[in-house]
Amino acid sequence: MPTSQRDYYDILGVNRSATPDEIKKAYRKLARQYHPDLHTGARKGEMEKKFKELNEAHEVLGDPNTRKKYDRYGHRWQDAEAYEKARQQAGAGFGGGRQHPGNFTSDQGFDFGDVFENLFGGRSRGGAGFRGGAAPGHDMETDARLTLREVLGGVTRRVEVTEPGGPNGRTASRTIDIKIPAGVQDGTRVRVSGRGGPGRGGGKQGDLYLRVHIEPDPVFRREGADLHVTLPVWPWEAALGADVLAPTLAEPVRVKVPPGSRADGKLRLKGKGLPTASGGRGDLFYTLQIVMPASTSDEDRKLYEQLSRTPHADPRAELLKAAHRG
Repeated sequence: MPTSQRDYYDILGVNRSATPDEIKKAYRKLARQYHPDLHTGARKGEMEKKFKELNEAHEVLGDPNTRKKYDRYGHRWQDAEAYEKARQQAGAGFGGGRQHPGNFTSDQGFDFGDVFENLFGGRSRGGAGFRGGAAPGHDMETDARLTLREVLGGVTRRVEVTEPGGPNGRTASRTIDIKIPAGVQDGTRVRVSGRGGPGRGGGKQGDLYLRVHIEPDPVFRREGADLHVTLPVWPWEAALGADVLAPTLAEPVRVKVPPGSRADGKLRLKGKGLPTASGGRGDLFYTLQIVMPASTSDEDRKLYEQLSRTPHADPRAELLKAAHRG
């Protein structure tokens, strides 16, 4: 797990005696404030970092077991946990069989950084080599490619993890089902605790990370939780108004094109976008594109000629004025 040097309680804005419900409420409030989907430009990158830090803090403090370890050991709670297992297996013996009585914790001012380095680096305080200590397994990472339709509802992706060092030294493979939540962003890393490389000597198993890549869609363009679609309409539909069939990520829906609509005008379907971190949904926007028929019949031509004889304002008047001022 990535380690932040800021105190997790400070990140969530709660005190150390906060109840689980208070931690959950604080997380949800800040998640809505920091979610990258709600920001643009340079601020979006800043919010991505804050959101990642917030998720890390909630991941630890939101679980009673990991919170208890964090309260005792701080940011090195995982190292301390592996150390305790190794110390118990070795009978608390370090450096040529010398005994170190008691449980060494951060409350007693013990330096877990030194212990962890000495234990897993193969050295003891007495200088003699330590063998048989517990070592945590390494983290593993793999990739998954999703379509926008899979992002809409979430998906369970089956991945195959290959790892050297199986029985008889052969490569071992295993299959894992990973649930990817709805509304996931491109580049998100989904963490599966304890499904990475195996630990040694009773050490904790590493974690598995699934990096998500969202495939480009030929129809829908994503902006955060919102979706954008170019919707073609005939000139008479734009002029007179029409009830047309339009695509969504689910089933097509009927939308009303208002009379007098212009090219590049936008229609909005509220809540028809992608899920957000706060539990809501983004919107679906249609950008109108006025298209001409591929061919014109004699009857069409007569109607266009009749329309051309009707007085209208010059559509190029503003363009000409702007060019003259320039």
